[in-house]
Amino acid sequence: MPKALPLFAILLMFAHTAHGDEWPAQKKIILNTTESGTNLKQDLTQVPVLIRLHAGNFTHFLDMKEDGSDARFFGADEKTPLAYQIEKFDALNELALIWVQVPKLSAGKSDAIWMKYGNQNAANAQNAKAVYDANTVAVYHFEVPGAPKDQTGNMNNAAASTAESNPASIIGAGVKFNGAQKILIPASSSLKFGDTGFTFSAWIKIAAAQRDAVLFARHDGADGVSLRVDQTRAYVRITRGGKTQETPHVSELAVGVWHHLAVTGGSRAALYVDGQETAALDAATPVLTGDMIIGAAPGGGNFFSGELDELQLSNITRSADWIKAAAKGQGVDAKLVTPGEDTHSGSSDSTSYFGTILRAVTVDGWVVIALLAVMAAVSWWVMVKKFLTLRVMLEDNRRFVQAFQKLNRDPGALDRDKDENDTAEKSDFERAISGAHDHFQSSPIYRVYHVGVQELKHRFGQTDTRLTRGKILTPQAIDAIRASLDAAQVRENQKLNNLLVLLTIAISGGPFLGLLGTVVGVMITFAAIAATGDVNINAIAPGIAAALVATVAGLLVAIPALFGYNYIVSVIKNIAADMQVFIDEFISKMAEQYSADVRIGYEDASRKRAL
Repeated sequence: MPKALPLFAILLMFAHTAHGDEWPAQKKIILNTTESGTNLKQDLTQVPVLIRLHAGNFTHFLDMKEDGSDARFFGADEKTPLAYQIEKFDALNELALIWVQVPKLSAGKSDAIWMKYGNQNAANAQNAKAVYDANTVAVYHFEVPGAPKDQTGNMNNAAASTAESNPASIIGAGVKFNGAQKILIPASSSLKFGDTGFTFSAWIKIAAAQRDAVLFARHDGADGVSLRVDQTRAYVRITRGGKTQETPHVSELAVGVWHHLAVTGGSRAALYVDGQETAALDAATPVLTGDMIIGAAPGGGNFFSGELDELQLSNITRSADWIKAAAKGQGVDAKLVTPGEDTHSGSSDSTSYFGTILRAVTVDGWVVIALLAVMAAVSWWVMVKKFLTLRVMLEDNRRFVQAFQKLNRDPGALDRDKDENDTAEKSDFERAISGAHDHFQSSPIYRVYHVGVQELKHRFGQTDTRLTRGKILTPQAIDAIRASLDAAQVRENQKLNNLLVLLTIAISGGPFLGLLGTVVGVMITFAAIAATGDVNINAIAPGIAAALVATVAGLLVAIPALFGYNYIVSVIKNIAADMQVFIDEFISKMAEQYSADVRIGYEDASRKRAL
């Protein structure tokens, strides 16, 4: 009879699910036994199903408890609790491997179970022993290094193991055999193989072609059964009453590729590779009660070289559909289980695509997006500051040029020294914010003009030509004044171009930083797929879409910065050109007012008036 779920476990599950709001989120998990899935031909009961969760199909690891113990699983009615065991839960790397006992897998039908999570106060309700039925006599996940521990209630723990632990196997951790290692599982009453037959299943990956290597062997005196690999072909050998028989050596195994191998015994022996029967032998299995060896034969024989994971033993002959469900539900094609959308309390069953994409963004993606957000904030601050400052500069330039063109005899009349009420000490941005235009202080042309006027005052004490008669500017002095004006223009150009380098960094660095986030996100997505073996489009698409969010963020930083930068540079070029034109006009006017010819004209006019 199948092992019933213990009453206390059922009561515990119900106690924590009495109020639906205690689990604010749930996830639909589709079980597909149709032709597009595992294509089962008969119903199966009490089947342990592997649920693989990773960044591609589940984005709420951080919403769960650190060990995932707030997870609960329910039948299609969302009320019937299901026994489950967490083999691995790594919230940081966004990977979970959970075994759930499904009461019934209906042939040729798409059904579903439900996962609920998010209750930080929930107690740990997993029950590994209840995940497997009474005919499953031993299960080894190899998740913990050392001698493998049986996950069923039969306590068929390995007595010794020299196999090496492999943390990155097909289902979490596994073990490696180097051709001289083995695992010993001692005999027990529950491990007896008799009239009801037996089933051995495991995931293996051969390291290379090997000569008659023993993967699994069990003997009682002269009788025995073993699963072997000759070169790259698996076969079964049965010895009974001194007679040895073998299945055909036709079950080809690709080197370096994971395969699901299963052997059933009873009235006949059958070998399954990746869920399909590949060889059979019309020979009854002898009664076996001795020790079991993984990786070698009793008393010697060729050792196995390769990797092994998820070894399960049953004391009955499992059906072909049972083995197919294991192969198609645990391996890299994983057609049996498809995690669906997540729903939350108070929300509709459907969510926007954009929300789905954002929820799939990994931690490294959010780090890149945060950096891009800072870059965007800095670029927008620079653009706003420059826009306001240039607007005030252009207005003050216009007003100053108009006033300067009206000057007649005193070219320095528009200049004045700073006093305590002057706003010259304010920055251009402060004047732009306050709207101050006091005495053209925001005008770069005025500041160049101020330098020229100070040069004249340094030489003449004042700039009114009516009071400086008889004084002239030599060509050398005019060149010196021009040099001072040119230097002032260079300094003004430096001020105008100040901080623009931040925009160029945003323009060039934003897309590359976004591309970096995308590449890392894609790498993590494919790494998660490789670790979990879930390669369907539903697993890949969210992760790839989330990775591309970083590129979009980079472009959203760069595009506005590019437009703003081009506009600002064009305005700065115009202001620089206006300054150059003003310098030429100012020098021309100074040369005209203070040249030797002008002085001579003044003296002639004075003599005529005297006569």
